[in-house]
Amino acid sequence: MLEFVFFDPRPRQRFVEFLMAREVPVTELEDDETFGVGIPEDVDDGLMEAIEACYDELMAFNQQLFEAGSEGADAQAAGVVLNLASGETVYARVDPMLLGRIMEVLTPQELGEVVNAIVDAVENPDANPLCHTPDVEGC
Repeated sequence: MLEFVFFDPRPRQRFVEFLMAREVPVTELEDDETFGVGIPEDVDDGLMEAIEACYDELMAFNQQLFEAGSEGADAQAAGVVLNLASGETVYARVDPMLLGRIMEVLTPQELGEVVNAIVDAVENPDANPLCHTPDVEGC
């Protein structure tokens, strides 16, 4: 069994939902300090890549929750990871309530795609209308 560990139940729940949507058998593990998820070792390579990417994103969310909690109840913080073209990774602070609402409807991968598209547009501006992009024909 492959085990994935979280330190907050919220990212673990999102990970379980991600796995169940892909029909991966899940075993929830828990001890006094961690919230774990176990899956079979015989998951195909393509699916395993998606699982690992999801886990990485949720671990970043897990870290944000931990950091917000360690700052005290009055200092709630949340953010989104931004991967810059330079290779640098930075955080954009986002209202925790807003980020929580976003994460209720988007997977971490979907939010990452939106954020990466915005970062790319800022770093590589294109003044052409959307219908003049190579991806859209007939405009």
